[in-house]
Amino acid sequence: MQNYLLTILILLPVIGAATGVAYSFTPGAKESHHRWIALGFTTLAFLLSLLLLKGSGGGINAFRIEENYPWIAAVGARYHVGVDGISLWLVILTTLLMPISVLSSWTAITKRQPTYYALMLLLESAMIGVFVSLDLLLFYLFFEASLVPMFFLIGVWGGERRIYAAVKFFIYTAVGSLLMLVGIIALYFIHQNATGVGTFDYAVLTETLRSGAMALSPRAEFWLFLAFAFAFCIKVPLWPLHTWLHDAHTEAPTAGSVILAGVLLKMGTYGLLRFNFGLFPNASRYFAPLMITLAVIGIIYGALVAMVQPDVKRLVAYSSVSHMGFVVLGLFSFTEQGMQGALYQMLNHGVSTGALFLFVGMIYERRHTRMISDFGGLVRPMPWFSTFFVIASLSSIGLPFLNGFVGEFLIMLSSWTSFAVQHAWIVTMLAGTGVIWAAVYMLWMLQRVVFGTTTSEANAKLLDLNAREIGLVLPLLLLMLFMGVYPSIFLNRSRASVEAARQVIANPAAGRTINVANASKSEAQR
Repeated sequence: MQNYLLTILILLPVIGAATGVAYSFTPGAKESHHRWIALGFTTLAFLLSLLLLKGSGGGINAFRIEENYPWIAAVGARYHVGVDGISLWLVILTTLLMPISVLSSWTAITKRQPTYYALMLLLESAMIGVFVSLDLLLFYLFFEASLVPMFFLIGVWGGERRIYAAVKFFIYTAVGSLLMLVGIIALYFIHQNATGVGTFDYAVLTETLRSGAMALSPRAEFWLFLAFAFAFCIKVPLWPLHTWLHDAHTEAPTAGSVILAGVLLKMGTYGLLRFNFGLFPNASRYFAPLMITLAVIGIIYGALVAMVQPDVKRLVAYSSVSHMGFVVLGLFSFTEQGMQGALYQMLNHGVSTGALFLFVGMIYERRHTRMISDFGGLVRPMPWFSTFFVIASLSSIGLPFLNGFVGEFLIMLSSWTSFAVQHAWIVTMLAGTGVIWAAVYMLWMLQRVVFGTTTSEANAKLLDLNAREIGLVLPLLLLMLFMGVYPSIFLNRSRASVEAARQVIANPAAGRTINVANASKSEAQR
């Protein structure tokens, strides 16, 4: 089974969705049973994903588990999937958050349950496919496929402005993806012209570039980097391409927000690390100052806007812009510490922000409002909720001994020493203010929501967390502590792959630096 584990992980949720649909047509079928089907298949997928921890792998094209079969022979597309240290934890994060998201929907989703849980399962399949695809055409199909279930999850089960949010989310991400598709097709024909054979295989493309059999001109690499980066930066989302995020988060159901923040945003930073760095190292170095500038702006902007939000869910949504800015900053530091910190921060954000959205969903189910002014003094009627909510908030801030501290510390340490960061001390200090602002908006929110006097009779009568709710947040809370005090178990698994990606940036195969002023001239001479 180990040889086909990735295919099993991709297909298992699809089989779960088909099982749910088939059950709908059986006599005496009950809608509530679909949640048990979804929970069973997502839990099984998580348990199977733990088998990925077996073995070792590292390097740019070294994978723990790999499957490579012909797919569309006419165009040279292959079913090529694999897991290395970069994608390993992202796959496990995906499979962990899915059963938790299903449990969070247990009582919140009461209409069209068969369709809802089928879409959740299909979304899981697409997300796993994104992180394991090593054929660019296959990656694009999974990348696009993840949009469709999320579009319907927001548009059907979302809030009052759900249609507007769903359409905005779809248009933003689809337009960026189409530019990436153009870049993928261009790479195919460039490889075909150089070698006589067209391919979408990432491993073949990187090997051909390193061997010198295919060379990208400065102009071609410049535009191809932009085509890919535009799609990924929208997904991150990097400022100023972030404007779809707060609407999608605010209107999405709780499970949708958890998956959106925990997994879908990571597709953007994963794409930058895997494809932009691997295929376009010269352009990555050239654009590093711009990307770092946008990341620092995003860190500060997201924090300041979060500070003035009256809606607790929008506050958490804008905090994601700030946290993902740290990830981009770490990636473009081009140091092992920074890139490791960025990858670790992806996991931290998925755990911490996913938990925060779960807590927001719990109080919304009880009070049917997310306005901060409607709460106050929840620590008295809801002591367990308040305790767990404070821990998740402190993790998001980056308190030492919790997971958020490790990633942000590695990122800021690397930005101070990185050759790619100009005026490093200024950049590091500005990014460091993001931690201060995070403490301001999170602690201020906690003061108004959790502490103080009970502001209304409705708050005084709220019920504390039940066993199901404690069970679904407890794994995330334990992970926050474990990742904060023992990060080496995660960092050691990814070190070899991250170092290989860093070496590509440090010693790009093309051996040339992008120069926009000379790019057109060079292309004309060619």
